[in-house]
Amino acid sequence: MTDRRFDRLAFLLGTASLVLLLSGFYYCFLVAPVEATMAKVEPVQRIFYIHLPSAFIAFLAFFIVFVASLAYLITRELHFDWLAVSAAEVGVVFCIAVLVTGPLWAKPVWGIWWTWDARLTTTLILFLIYVGYLLVRHYVAEESRRALLAAVVGIIGFVDVPIVYMANRWWRTQHPQPVIAGGESSGLDPRMLLGVLWVFAGLLTFAGLLLLQRYRLECVRAELTRLARRTARA
Repeated sequence: MTDRRFDRLAFLLGTASLVLLLSGFYYCFLVAPVEATMAKVEPVQRIFYIHLPSAFIAFLAFFIVFVASLAYLITRELHFDWLAVSAAEVGVVFCIAVLVTGPLWAKPVWGIWWTWDARLTTTLILFLIYVGYLLVRHYVAEESRRALLAAVVGIIGFVDVPIVYMANRWWRTQHPQPVIAGGESSGLDPRMLLGVLWVFAGLLTFAGLLLLQRYRLECVRAELTRLARRTARA
């Protein structure tokens, strides 16, 4: 992709994310209804509209790491490695958002900032796995070996994503039972679901912008490394 096409796509993603997030936050914080059992903590409950979409975007980013890592192992094409590390960094950012907004919501509802229930613990483990992934990349200097080790960690680490998702289905946790795809008794008020999807669209386009710019940075880094090696040989 040429620099001009990168710039155009970045502009489109940035504009779309700005419009979607500003309008989405207005709707979620000022228009959407409050969950019936949390009327006493109304402002805090609206963190839900950031917390849930951030979690799904983190899952999506780690899925991209998984697929790109598999593709690298099969093809040994470094472009897939660049995509994997870019997605890993984006996933870690959104995982941090989940781990920050969760306690902010939990304190007034549960009375504690943190409890070692299954979902919280597996989410923290997921975060640490991909921080470890980034550390592997930082401390292994040789490019092909770094890409190989990182790909293995990226593939194995993804195993924790379905565990996090299923945690409140498999075990009794502080988290409520699933409100989306949780069975006949689950579901959201259509106005609340609209807010979730609206903010999700905004955060998704923002994540796409971050991924694009990070991948572009990795391409530039690789080109500079190639030029430095050529200069050293000259």
